[in-house]
Amino acid sequence: MINSPQKRAAVLEERFALKTVSHLSAGAADLPYDISERLRAARAQAVSQRKIAKPLTVSTVVNTGSSAALTWGADEGLGWWGRIGSVLPLIALVVGLLAINNFQSDNRAYELAEVDSALLTDELPPAAFADAGFVQFLKNTRQAAVTQ
Repeated sequence: MINSPQKRAAVLEERFALKTVSHLSAGAADLPYDISERLRAARAQAVSQRKIAKPLTVSTVVNTGSSAALTWGADEGLGWWGRIGSVLPLIALVVGLLAINNFQSDNRAYELAEVDSALLTDELPPAAFADAGFVQFLKNTRQAAVTQ
């Protein structure tokens, strides 16, 4: 599975290169010998001069100090206002999560208070709800009411 845009681009480049090579190879079979030798020499020269990208390892990135975590985005040319603007969405997210948590805990306390007040103002004593036979009676009456 291709995860990053860089890997996807590399795969697309490889496909394009393979298609181009196959088309050029198919056309090179019909060329005279002297032209095909010049093409072979030019191809060898081009391959010898190409730059091979050296993959960066984590240790080289950290040792050179080019990690965004180490430089705090110094390569981007952000000033203090840019850095504050970068942290501001994180602060808004934390405040939003705290507000949601507060709202849900208040809502849960309100629901529990409603259940408690309904139990205390009911004609039945709370001990009746703890009785297994009474709970079974309630389930049977609910099922009978639903089927009717």
